[in-house]
Amino acid sequence: MALTKKTKAGPKKAETAPDDPAAVDAYMEALPEPARTTLMAIRESIRALVPEGTTEKIAYGMPTFQYKGGLVGYAAFPKHCGFYPMNPAVIEKFAVELAKYPTSKGAIRFALDTPLPPTLLRKIVLTRVAENGKKSGRR
Repeated sequence: MALTKKTKAGPKKAETAPDDPAAVDAYMEALPEPARTTLMAIRESIRALVPEGTTEKIAYGMPTFQYKGGLVGYAAFPKHCGFYPMNPAVIEKFAVELAKYPTSKGAIRFALDTPLPPTLLRKIVLTRVAENGKKSGRR
């Protein structure tokens, strides 16, 4: 049986500058609805939570926030959206609150038309900010 590679609803992975919010803007603009609206809500929520000096770029083929290294990422796929805390321990830490979402070692999946609850997103992002804040600088 031949394996087929799943493709994202967003644009193909592209080379980007180290910190390139314009590439993130282009990714978002290329998304179909309702994924675009859902991920814009996620992006704006994260922007409101992260400390000064946090940047955005495309990494691993998806929009990410960088603060003393990778902080969190998010992406759209044909049948779901994904949120990536960039630390599997965070998914374990919030396992009870994430029980209604399909998860894997590094990903949280949610519906194309329904962002993660703001309170849960806030807890996860602030946990990651605290973790990365302990680092001495960028990797």
